[in-house]
Amino acid sequence: MVATGKKSGVGLSEIDERRFGIKSARVDNLSLADIYPVEVFCQSNEVKFLAARCSTDAVQVAQALETRGYRLMDTLVYFKRNLAVNTLPPLNHDLTVIREARTDEALQVKAIAARAFRDYSAGHYHSDARLDPSKCDETYADWAYNSCASKCVADHVLVAEIQSDLAGFIAFSKHGEITLNAVDPSFQRKGVYTKLMCHALHILQPETTKAIISTQINNIAVQKVWVRLGFEPDYSFYTFHKWF
Repeated sequence: MVATGKKSGVGLSEIDERRFGIKSARVDNLSLADIYPVEVFCQSNEVKFLAARCSTDAVQVAQALETRGYRLMDTLVYFKRNLAVNTLPPLNHDLTVIREARTDEALQVKAIAARAFRDYSAGHYHSDARLDPSKCDETYADWAYNSCASKCVADHVLVAEIQSDLAGFIAFSKHGEITLNAVDPSFQRKGVYTKLMCHALHILQPETTKAIISTQINNIAVQKVWVRLGFEPDYSFYTFHKWF
């Protein structure tokens, strides 16, 4: 459950509190008018750690946050692909089998995420020196596990299987948001990621008109794949951290 502020949309983050052992909160799409009520909410709830996002178009908000002791941790870029108009890339049927993950494979998917995102310096958690790096690693591993275990987290989880070994996965909602994906380091640079993306798009096309995906701005390699698959940059956010 998330407790929310009435005006700002800020909410207590129970998952961050459990992981890092500190009272935490989050807020998205912060405006200038939100800053004061967000801070009042945090102080009244004895919040120690706040993760706040604002649009990269809102330069005044970013500058105001800097003057109030917030620190920039990452820049998140979103790409979009029109599924209603453009022809999808063909599926590549080779030795790599792309299929829906089974519920008993959740731990294997979690392990892939743990290896792929270990010391992922681009993420906002890892960028904060005050957070335990090992706990930051757990963020993506737990997310991957929960994607397999609960339809509330992801409607689909596809895995790439190569000679009975799971090489990677991709999780997404039926509404078109691709939420998490990774390829095991031992299988990277073999085209596995592109195959996972293509299969996800083919599943999504009958269900929705667009696909959305995001990553940190300095994660260039995956953005090149997205462009080749017909995605275009759409919008972006700054992520700031504030310690009270």
